Amino acid sequence: MKYFIDIFHNSINKYGEQLCGDKVEIIRTEDSVIAVLSDGLGSGVKANILATLTAKIAATMLKEGASIKDTVDTIVNTLPECQVRKLAYSTFTMIKIDKSGEVYIAEYDNPPIFIYRNGIDLALNKRKIDINGKTILESNFKLMVGDNISVISDGAVHAGVGALLNLGWQWDNINDYLRDLAKVEKTSRNISGNFIGVCNNLYEDHPGDDTTIMNIRVREIENIDLFTGPPEDRDMDKWIINKLSKGNSKKVICGGTTANIASRELNREIYVDIETMAKDVPPMAYMDGIDLVTEGVLTLKQTLELLKNYSREDFTTKANYLNENNGASKLANYLINECTHVHFWVGKAVNPAHQNPNFPTSLNIKLKIVGELANELENIGKQVTITYI
Repeated sequence: MKYFIDIFHNSINKYGEQLCGDKVEIIRTEDSVIAVLSDGLGSGVKANILATLTAKIAATMLKEGASIKDTVDTIVNTLPECQVRKLAYSTFTMIKIDKSGEVYIAEYDNPPIFIYRNGIDLALNKRKIDINGKTILESNFKLMVGDNISVISDGAVHAGVGALLNLGWQWDNINDYLRDLAKVEKTSRNISGNFIGVCNNLYEDHPGDDTTIMNIRVREIENIDLFTGPPEDRDMDKWIINKLSKGNSKKVICGGTTANIASRELNREIYVDIETMAKDVPPMAYMDGIDLVTEGVLTLKQTLELLKNYSREDFTTKANYLNENNGASKLANYLINECTHVHFWVGKAVNPAHQNPNFPTSLNIKLKIVGELANELENIGKQVTITYI
């Protein structure tokens, strides 16, 4: 794909329930992206089982190329019946995006999907088909960079009923809010987090229903190449700097020895900015043609902690620490907000400074830190590659 499909989802459980009755399933393959949001009947364990089965079956069958009819048939014949209502019921919205940008959508009883292009609603021609007595709405369209797709469960529409809003947060009002949100927010994580936070506020922190948003944003591919640590073989120094210099990615260097290699091979000066020193984070430096130059393991370790904080945050928290003027905050902000793809180029030579017994043990495991960074980035939807040198 010539663009990146940025997907993120957030949920809040019905007050008093340990499990969410909504389920999102996302599958990425070389040829497509498949995303399903399912809402199980009721709440709690039974709803969670219904929604999970529906989402898993739908995503897996669509991945294998099954038709919507076969998929719905399988779901209907698989779901366990509710003993009280004698129903095996789960709503769903299924989205399949192929590598050419063609989008297929199937909707069953979820609130209508929201799609925005250039700041306005994109109207879809929806076709009704009947499968086992269920009316499915099908639609197709061609993606463009900048498009935003939001799928919600009906808990969002019910938010505020009998409390802040007599009739709940109506679909038209939600549409207006999501449209404005899509204009100002760059990432799906920010859109979904903001939206679910508003729903929780309308419920006054006591949700009356499971509430979920799944957001899909079509973004230009933004690459970061991050070089840290000298290569095992000194003859590879020139090779890696040539690799780093190519393309239109953001260039990041972490480590004093690594920066010296770049300075030598590029014949450019390094300027250290002592004012950017912070607690536990050494100062940044500047070099022409390099977007960010930081110290190595200490900065990477602190960046990892910031990423972990970001991943753990709920929808009420503002990540103000990403705006601080130090190497870890700058790097974390780059990795979170300024890229879709990250390529780590990791030199495997042992840095003698890291073998000082007075240093924390964590300094001896740079490769482990990079691996953990990669995991955290993948958890927030980034595409990560690691090349060891």
